[in-house]
Amino acid sequence: MKKIYNNFTVIILMTVFTFMLFKNSIAGNEDRSGQAGATELLINPWGRSSGWGLANSSSVRGIEATYLNIAGLAFTPKTEVIFARTQWLKGSGVNISSFGLSQHVGASGVLGISLMTMSFGEIEITQTDLPEGGIGKFSPTLTNIGIAYSKAFSNSISGGLNVKIINEAISNAKATGVALDAGIQYVTGERDQIKFGVSMKNVGTKLRFGGDGLDVRAYFDVTNQNQITVEQKSADYEMPSLINIGASYDFLIFTGADTTKANHRITLAANFTSNSFSKDQYSVGLEYGLKSFLMIRGGYVFEKNILDKVKTTNALSGPCAGLTVEIPLSKDKATTLGIDYSYRASNPFQGTHCFGVRINL
Repeated sequence: MKKIYNNFTVIILMTVFTFMLFKNSIAGNEDRSGQAGATELLINPWGRSSGWGLANSSSVRGIEATYLNIAGLAFTPKTEVIFARTQWLKGSGVNISSFGLSQHVGASGVLGISLMTMSFGEIEITQTDLPEGGIGKFSPTLTNIGIAYSKAFSNSISGGLNVKIINEAISNAKATGVALDAGIQYVTGERDQIKFGVSMKNVGTKLRFGGDGLDVRAYFDVTNQNQITVEQKSADYEMPSLINIGASYDFLIFTGADTTKANHRITLAANFTSNSFSKDQYSVGLEYGLKSFLMIRGGYVFEKNILDKVKTTNALSGPCAGLTVEIPLSKDKATTLGIDYSYRASNPFQGTHCFGVRINL
């Protein structure tokens, strides 16, 4: 009876949650494309989940859940530490460094901290009277810091919140804002092989650039003798808010006498992303797991016109793939070292490559 009550409760919660998200989001509004800022929030910086595209929002686990569905953070066994380095659109000179730490607290709660920085190298400073530069260089930086909490309310239901601080800056101008992520995951089936998830991302304050970089020197008259400094104000811009609705199914294969742990696992996952400032996306993914030591995955992210090289508005062309090797560091296999790699195809440039190292303690 209690299990039926829990299942009924989570269905109501997920239905209400999804309805609220759709009500407050303009799904796939192409007319608003380019009107949002802080679009680095749409980049998955982690090596394991990025190999699926966006497909595994219902089954993502650990600190990587801070990007797709924060509810998955609740499945951190004890302590997890991740470092990842991404070559974003290789050939563009853009690199992403990310760090994550999650810690189990209390009976069923998990705290998480995540950091993502995006660097663009040095760019030549130009002015209207010096369009060729030659007066120095500057280095833009984009930084996102997240503080998250997730909790398993039962064996089937988990939920969480992630508060993010967004900072975009150059030497003389910057913009800072705060965004919120929320998510729910539901696990069911005889062996917990069926998973559903709903998440909301990037709902927060508007951002506006300010600083000395927006000041302009001007003169009262044509004699150029009375100089003043005029402060300009930039326009506000919104966060790229979205919702994810996903599901996955684990096909478990038992080849030995032990029927408690599957020797092989094949997971099929799918996800729908409703973007408020761009096209909707549909994702499918497949992962094969050999016990908990080796995982091979692939996926495809589809949106309108993505196959048309002329009309597409996305540099990523859809296909993605990844590999994980998990090495036990203790006899009980509780402490592991994981090495992750993912590739996302793009047009133009030479794709996006991500390398990650994960330590479970």
